[in-house]
Amino acid sequence: MKTNNNFQKILALLFLVIFTSCHNLFKDDDDKPAPIYLVSYEFMNSYPAAIVENMFNELVNNNPEMEVIHERVKYGFIVYKITYKTTFEGKPIIASGLVSAPISEGPFPVLSYQNGTNTLHGEAPSINPNRDLYFLLEIVASTGVVIALPDYLGFGSTDNMFHPYLHAGSTVPVVLDMLRAVKELGTLRGFVVSNDLYLTGYSMGGWATLQVQKEIETNHRNEFNLKASAPSAGPYDLSFINSYILGRQTYPQPYFMGFVYNSYENLGIINTSLDEIFNAPYHTRIPNLFDGSLSGVEINQQLSTNISELFTEDFRMNYNTDAKFASVIEALEANSIEAWNVTTPTHFVHGTEDELVPFQVSQNMHQQLSETSSQNNNLELVPLQGHNHVDGIIPAGLYSIQWFFQFMDN
Repeated sequence: MKTNNNFQKILALLFLVIFTSCHNLFKDDDDKPAPIYLVSYEFMNSYPAAIVENMFNELVNNNPEMEVIHERVKYGFIVYKITYKTTFEGKPIIASGLVSAPISEGPFPVLSYQNGTNTLHGEAPSINPNRDLYFLLEIVASTGVVIALPDYLGFGSTDNMFHPYLHAGSTVPVVLDMLRAVKELGTLRGFVVSNDLYLTGYSMGGWATLQVQKEIETNHRNEFNLKASAPSAGPYDLSFINSYILGRQTYPQPYFMGFVYNSYENLGIINTSLDEIFNAPYHTRIPNLFDGSLSGVEINQQLSTNISELFTEDFRMNYNTDAKFASVIEALEANSIEAWNVTTPTHFVHGTEDELVPFQVSQNMHQQLSETSSQNNNLELVPLQGHNHVDGIIPAGLYSIQWFFQFMDN
C-alpha cells in the first residue's frame, strides 16, 4: 500500500488537531488505584470521529482493501506514549510503547502488534508514531479496539542499552508487561480494557508474536483471554535460518545475522568470538553498527552480501559439528520456538516469494504444531501469493485485522 501526497496532506492537517489536555476527554484520574506496571503516559495526538471518517474516505479511494476497516469505524481515537515497569535479566527496567485507544468508555479488546526488525532509535513506535505502518495500526482503534505497539528493549525509554534481538527471555516480558500497563492506562483514562487479546506481528514481530502466544497459553491462561494469533513471516526456527543463509552464495540483508550474533554476544549467551564467525574487517565493524544511529540499508553497506566473504570458512563449514561453535547452536535453538499443544486459533501468514525469511519456515512451524496440537483445526497456513518479505508487510497486517474482526463479531 502506498501513501500518496494527498494522504500526507490530510495527515498534516490531522496532526494539528491536538487536545492540550487529556483531562478534557476523560474523568480525572486522581481517585483511581495506583498502577503496578504503568509508570507514565504522555498524550501524543487525538483524532475526532469526523476527521477519521474523512481520512478513511481518502484511504479507501486509493486503497480499496481498507474498506473492510472503514465500514467498522465508530469512534475517534487518542494516541499515548507510555512507560512501564518490566524486567531484564532479573532486574527492573522502564520500557516504553505506543497505545491507540478509542474515544469511548468500552469495554474494548486489545490488539498487540509486534513490529519487525528495526535498527534505528528514531523509528521506534513511541518515537515516530506518524510512521505510515504505525499510523495505519493506530487508526484501527477507531473500530473499537485498543492497539498496543511495544518499542522493545533498546528503543524508546531504553535506547541507552543494546537491543536484545531475537532473544525470547527479554522479548516476552516486555510485551506481556506492556499489556498489563495498557489495562491500567484504561483505568486511569476512563476506558475499559477487556481481557480479550489478539496478537500479530511481522518478521521479528511474527517470531515475537508466537513466543508470546506460547507463554500465554502455557502460563497465563487465566490472565489473558487470547482469542486469535496471526504470526507473520517470522524466523521461528533460527537454526534453520542460520543454515539457510550459510548455504547461499549471497544474502541481501547481511545485517540480520550481524544483529543476531552481536546481540547474543552482548547477552553473554555465546562464548564464540565474532572473529570466529565473521571475516575481517566485518567482525570489528559489527559491534559499532547497532547503536541505533544506522538503518539496515546503511549497515548493509558496511558488510557484504557475499556469504563466503562475510562469514569465516570455518564457521560456514563446521558450525554444526565443531565444539567451539556449540554455544552458537545452543543459543539459536534456545530462541527458536519448539512446538507445543496450541489451543488458540492461529494463522501463519507468509509471502510465498520471501527471500529473507523463506516461506518454508512457516510451513515447517505449521506442520510441527499440527502434529503436536490436539486441536490442529485451529491452525492454518495462509500463503500471500507472489509477495516477498518487504511487500508482504501491509497485506499480512490487513489479513490479520480482517480475520480478527470475525472473532470480535461473535
